Amino acid sequence: MTREQDVPAWLDELRLAYESGAHGQFVLYGNVADRFALDGRLVSLTRYLDARLLGTFDIVFLYDPGNGLSLLRGAERFAEWPAAAQVQPWPTEPRAAVELISRYLRYRANLRALGRGDNQHVAVILRGADLVLPASLQGDFATASLASLVRDWAAEPPFSDMAFASLLLADNLNDLHPLVANNPRIDRIQVPLPDVASLQQCLAQLQVEHPQAFVADDTGAAQALAGVSLSALASLVKRRAHEGKVLGTQDWTEAKKELVEADSSGLVEFIESARTLDDYHAQDALKTWLRQDMALWQAADLRALPKGYIFCGPVGTGKTYLVECLAGEAGVPVVKLKNFRDRWVGSSEGNLEKIFRLIRGLGRCIVFIDEADQALGKREGGGSDGGLSGRIYSMIAQEMGAADNRGKVIWILASSRPDLIEVDLKRPGRVDVKIPLLPTTTAEESAALLKAMLKRFDLKLERADLLKLDLPLLLTPGAAEALAVKVYRQVRTAKQSALAALKQCLLGYQPPVSAQVLRFQMAIAIREATDAAFVPESLRALGQEGVGP
Repeated sequence: MTREQDVPAWLDELRLAYESGAHGQFVLYGNVADRFALDGRLVSLTRYLDARLLGTFDIVFLYDPGNGLSLLRGAERFAEWPAAAQVQPWPTEPRAAVELISRYLRYRANLRALGRGDNQHVAVILRGADLVLPASLQGDFATASLASLVRDWAAEPPFSDMAFASLLLADNLNDLHPLVANNPRIDRIQVPLPDVASLQQCLAQLQVEHPQAFVADDTGAAQALAGVSLSALASLVKRRAHEGKVLGTQDWTEAKKELVEADSSGLVEFIESARTLDDYHAQDALKTWLRQDMALWQAADLRALPKGYIFCGPVGTGKTYLVECLAGEAGVPVVKLKNFRDRWVGSSEGNLEKIFRLIRGLGRCIVFIDEADQALGKREGGGSDGGLSGRIYSMIAQEMGAADNRGKVIWILASSRPDLIEVDLKRPGRVDVKIPLLPTTTAEESAALLKAMLKRFDLKLERADLLKLDLPLLLTPGAAEALAVKVYRQVRTAKQSALAALKQCLLGYQPPVSAQVLRFQMAIAIREATDAAFVPESLRALGQEGVGP
């Protein structure tokens, strides 16, 4: 295989595995649909592999589901095969293509056994391997038999005894038939999203081609675009150049959000937050702890940095809002997981693969999973979902516990029922800090919360005036916001003052969550807390009670 300088780590890994004889078949998965920088151009992975890896091979076959079988190199050598004249037209069906390649390889092996053939190097690139050999059809005999033929290329003679390499390209490993994906004789290599150096190289080339889209001396663009594919970046620059618009520092941040969400196919929501913990009303001990963790993160002092948090508490306590405030405090993006579950076999696992690939490409970020008790799956998923819940649980647990993610990714789980989250997902090393978010316990806290909510509606009331009212206790941010909306409506429709409207609204106030449910969820959150300082003294006894929903 061709050896060059400054090649990506994954390409060096592939080359080493082939040249050492450890493997002859490779599954390349991940960012395989992207473009790759080659001699001042952005090319497909197929062309990149051919130029960077397979330059010394005599024959290179290419098969993709759309165009069928073809030759990238070696048409004259292939024509030496007596049966070559019968290959007209080239097969388009995958089984016929695989069988033709296998027949040719056996011919070369027979010639060599007779002492009449040279040590010809042959390679095949199979694009869309997850479409040709889908995991969703693993029970289908025709698909399984084709997977068996492809698997033979990795381990069975004469293929394993020849100078032969087969490269299978798939978006997600979990979408590929298990006979191939789980074969121990096949090397699985993930193609990651481009690193900062690749982004800089791409930007430099695009700036030469489309200078009108760039601000002079914009050196921070590559750092700001971590997690963006080169193809998406090129499309953005070309579109802006055509429109005559210049991409500045602020544009890169907004563009990154759009590009990441587009590349993820709607699986994540990308959140950039301008809020900080100053915008969140909570116990001082809680905010102090979080600020200390964010300071450690910014200082790259990772030994005491948690890998994950659980924000737990009754509904309406502002768990999602706290995540946004924490992200703004740290100055990092938030990736919020959306519904990645799918009804098709293997699709949910493939969606998770894509999400994890994006997370690794972003650099420092916060991964937020709302309603975690529902989203994270169970160790024992039961038979009703075909084991999907258990597989999701296993994948998320492995990713959360990855040692190389400390300092890069902080996981935040939010739930009003943290008791339903699997214990292994809540253990130290995955979730190190569990923080209860609780309603107000004093009139002063209720006054401060209501003042902040009313301010959002341009209704200004002094704290002293609020404290003169009969304010409800156990007030959540959600309930306070609903009350503030009601006050605003009264001010606008009845032309009352803010104070008079609030007095009237308090007369008929009904908590949005029943006292029984609120007390139950508070007790669970208090029992989960990793530090008693997170819980007001007046509520600590509640965690010792045996309450039911």
